[in-house]
Amino acid sequence: MQHRPTILQIIPRLDTGGAELSAIEITDAIVRGGGRAIVATEGGRMADRITAAGGELLIMAAGTKNPARMATNVRRLRLAVRTEAVDLIHARSRAPAWSALAAARLEGKPFVTTYHGAYAEKGPFKRLYNSVMARSDIVIANSHYTSRLIQSRYGTPVRKIRVIHRGVDEAQFDPAKVTPARMDAMRQRVGAVNGEKIILQAARLTGWKGQGVLIESTGMLSKDGRLGSAIVILAGDAQGRDDHAAGLRSKISALGLDGKVRLVGHVDDIPALLSIAHVAVVASTEPEAFGRSVTEAGAMGCPAIATDIGAPPETVLAGPRAHPDRRTGWLVAPSDAAALADCLHEALCLPAAQRTLMGASARAHVLKHFSLTAMKAATMLVYDELLGTRLAPALAINTLVSETSTGA
Repeated sequence: MQHRPTILQIIPRLDTGGAELSAIEITDAIVRGGGRAIVATEGGRMADRITAAGGELLIMAAGTKNPARMATNVRRLRLAVRTEAVDLIHARSRAPAWSALAAARLEGKPFVTTYHGAYAEKGPFKRLYNSVMARSDIVIANSHYTSRLIQSRYGTPVRKIRVIHRGVDEAQFDPAKVTPARMDAMRQRVGAVNGEKIILQAARLTGWKGQGVLIESTGMLSKDGRLGSAIVILAGDAQGRDDHAAGLRSKISALGLDGKVRLVGHVDDIPALLSIAHVAVVASTEPEAFGRSVTEAGAMGCPAIATDIGAPPETVLAGPRAHPDRRTGWLVAPSDAAALADCLHEALCLPAAQRTLMGASARAHVLKHFSLTAMKAATMLVYDELLGTRLAPALAINTLVSETSTGA
């Protein structure tokens, strides 16, 4: 029996987030390309999506930072390499990357990392800890911003870096596929049943994501009568940061925004939520390594306002750098509540035809530069480069056959 190229990805948990979703999407790509996909993880609510995509789970304490348990992980990974005939290990997070690096080097297997975050470095120990993500044979950077960061921090040569932007699932994030029933259900879910314009921020509730700045901006708009009947929806998990969530609620009340700004928790149907949103916001106060909320909004034809740091300048076409007819949103300085308020007011006042044009430009921009199909193919090419396999061509053929047979 011919050996199937076997790729082992490792990630702490499969609960939520871009790195976790990427692990699932690349599992699907490996299988469609004729390979075998294994994901080493602690599990999580999205774990069953690995098996649904044809992958296999290796349950282990992948996220541990305990040296003794990390040593155990090295042994488990080495055993998996031997017993499962693993050809390549791909790490998506720093803690498991150390165990994966050791196992790959000891077993003589190629090692790939994806640099998913900007990773703050506040001292030499943290710099050393983060550096594991640049110690692989090939480092996948999820944006040109991230690529520059890797080069400046670790002196990683450009020849070892591949920029592969985070991909948006073109089939899932398709305005034509979101039914009126799904939109009505989402309006009920977020309490916007009277035709209110929705300002949406979809992000986990943590300080640097900038929900507090958006609340301040909303307070400014409300105070000077520019908010109108619009409401702000903050969709995202607190992920145990209950004190932070409580602080946001207190700020909402203090500014007299009860009912105007709503924390709705985790939302599964993001395409439906974007379908009813008037504008999406990425108010991050620290650089986003990619910021998939922007591209997901764009795919749904929803204009976006993002902070002008990190990767969003790669994903948002904004004036004066963009031609007026090609604009997809706005860029604003981080932590500048007044400037964000002005952008929000401009978005709320856009004539329908102009907003439609901006939304169409946003979707075209995403489909051309940030598609899931492109991300999968580029990642398979990285594996092929290191293994001498043909996963990428097989993926393209099998995807075409699948789309033809389903009439997609």
